[in-house]
Amino acid sequence: MKINVASINETKVNAVKELIQEYPFLKDSDIKGIKTETGVSDQPTNLEESFTGAKNRAKNAFTNCDLSIGTEGGILETPQTKTGMMNISVTAIYDGKEFYYGISSAFEHPQEVINLVKQGKDLNDAYFEAKLTEKTDVGKKEGSVGILTKNRLPRKEYIKQGLMMALTQLEK
Repeated sequence: MKINVASINETKVNAVKELIQEYPFLKDSDIKGIKTETGVSDQPTNLEESFTGAKNRAKNAFTNCDLSIGTEGGILETPQTKTGMMNISVTAIYDGKEFYYGISSAFEHPQEVINLVKQGKDLNDAYFEAKLTEKTDVGKKEGSVGILTKNRLPRKEYIKQGLMMALTQLEK
């Protein structure tokens, strides 16, 4: 089986490579990362945009494969939280006919990060500007979830959560 991951980000591609080893029907698959467009803003700020980004990624990566996988992180309004927003990661799996979705757990960013995002910054820039990291490419490795959990939940493992939930619809 051939699976295209709708990203050239090593963290996303490796999350897929590692997790599918736990699924007998997928474990011998050939995995390839492909750069795709999301069709949404760089920093999705609602559930609709997060789902649309994951779906568009998966659909745009569906070339010469059996399955394609798109992941899109997003921040969405969440009542009764300190900042009013929480972060999720949406995963879409596409088989050429249907989409299968999963969502990771959610977490809240610090208020100063949310304030910067509301001013138009993406999470990479917001974490750097808020002096929560010295790196300017947070999304490529540990992710904001890794920073906040002191790497107890690295970004790769966070991505696996949404993928695992989407795979519940494909595993027989």
